[in-house]
Parts: sequence; structure tokens; C-alpha cells
Amino acid sequence: MPRYMVQRTFPEGLQISIANGGAEVCGAVIERNAEEGVTWVHSYVSVDKRATFCVYDAPSPEAVRRTAARNQLPVDRITQVRVLDPYFYS
Repeated sequence: MPRYMVQRTFPEGLQISIANGGAEVCGAVIERNAEEGVTWVHSYVSVDKRATFCVYDAPSPEAVRRTAARNQLPVDRITQVRVLDPYFYS
């Protein structure tokens, strides 16, 4: 399955609580993604919480866009990526 890096901008900053419902928010995103065959692998969040870089396995960029819309998440850019392991060359 193709892997994608999704860049998002949150002008007010991304706010996901660790204690007060954050797990439920993330769980709901995972469930909606699964309906389209999209798997959220992990995300990186900038220090100011205004940008995220999220890794997804998905059948297509369109599937990622559909799930983002259903999850009310912005999408700035979707790039298909592959792993480059620097230790492979050691």
C-alpha cells in the first residue's frame, strides 16, 4: 500500500488534550479513516503546534483527502513517500 506524508497548517495551533478526551478524538479519527482503508501511522507536530506532518498508508491521495474532510482536518500537501534508512548504507 502506498505511504503518504500529509502536511497541515493549524493557524491557532493543534490542541489535542492528553487527559481530557484526546484518546477519544484520536480513536474517532482512526475509525473514520478505516472506513476508507486509510491508516494513520504517526504524526510530527511543530513546537508551536501550528504545523503537522502526518504519515499515512492509504490506497490513494483522494482517500486521504476524503478522510481529512470527514475528520475536519486541513490538508496543505500530500506527498507519496518511501523509507530511506541511513543504516542500510552502513
